[in-house]
Amino acid sequence: MTGFPRSPKLIRAGLVLISPDSGAVERIIALQYAPETLSRQLEAQAVDEEADRSQPLRLTAPAKETITLEAAMDATDQLEFPEQNATVLESGIFPALSALETLLHPTSAQLERQNAQAAAGSFEITPAETPLALFVWSARRVVPVRLESLQITEEFFDQNLNPIRAKVSLSLRVLSVDDLGFGHRGSGLFMAYLQAKEQLARQSKSGTLEALGIGGLL
Repeated sequence: MTGFPRSPKLIRAGLVLISPDSGAVERIIALQYAPETLSRQLEAQAVDEEADRSQPLRLTAPAKETITLEAAMDATDQLEFPEQNATVLESGIFPALSALETLLHPTSAQLERQNAQAAAGSFEITPAETPLALFVWSARRVVPVRLESLQITEEFFDQNLNPIRAKVSLSLRVLSVDDLGFGHRGSGLFMAYLQAKEQLARQSKSGTLEALGIGGLL
């Protein structure tokens, strides 16, 4: 029992994988520790100035947003209580790492199906579809994403060479209505994400021209 009963409950960030068809939750990947930093890059999608110089202020779609973060995984504390953590004792943090890695691979069943289609002479091989991933960073930030890249640095190992500590770098591409189409289940989540930004922007106090060192605009 903690000595601070009123200490706030720590909320974790993570990924929720849902079926794009039914919306059923297939897996929840909670990051063990909240990353200390989160980087976001937004790139405007505007009318091509070379193609149409008369429309420099028009946007063609939501901005392309990329989220990058580093997460730490550490099974050291769990190894102190082996009777309660049999999986960690047997495999270290391999299961947690594998849960992230599988987001970048078609499943073995999907690969076998594609191979069967090719062997049958199919002119069109069905691309493998992954679950819809939602990046959750508090209740205010839930957004559909695609894991673009994953870098894993395994640092310590047990006697069986199972990794017990690792740093994981994730690069997530936010999926907008431009990527998904309005009919997709994830588009409603993106629109809610965008509307939350708009609401927060309205709460921001507007500055003054005097604070910018100018008295007016021509």
